[in-house]
Amino acid sequence: MADPTGPKKTRVQSVLFMCNFNAVRSLAAEAVARHYFGKSIYVQSAGVRSGEPADPFMVAALDEIGIDAARHKPRTLAQLEEWEGLNFDLIVTLAPEAHHAALELTRTNAVEVEYWPTPDPTIIQDGTREQRLDAYRDVRDGLVYRIKMRLKG
Repeated sequence: MADPTGPKKTRVQSVLFMCNFNAVRSLAAEAVARHYFGKSIYVQSAGVRSGEPADPFMVAALDEIGIDAARHKPRTLAQLEEWEGLNFDLIVTLAPEAHHAALELTRTNAVEVEYWPTPDPTIIQDGTREQRLDAYRDVRDGLVYRIKMRLKG
């Protein structure tokens, strides 16, 4: 008989967050997950492509809640694979391009992939600094909620 509460999620021991450049969304997800679960879960992040520095608006939004991401060095999926391999229980993708790349990894790796569609706050170019920062706060707060719900033991 099927479990009426739905499928049981296995406890995650290692998670990789992926987006396009590892400079905004996956940077935030890694920082948040490390902050709340870093002692019990191995956490990394990567982008599909390189070239973007850590976004100062996202660093500021994380700093507001006591998470320091100022030293984050964006890395690509290829760099991460070269440095340490891709042995993760779970890959969480935050953008369509990253999701497609993660699904390709399932051809050769036994890994669970979840897609969490997450808006790109960098598309907000108009408005005051505070209005732009609000878009980053919304992404940060959404990630905090989803990460706490998904990774709690």
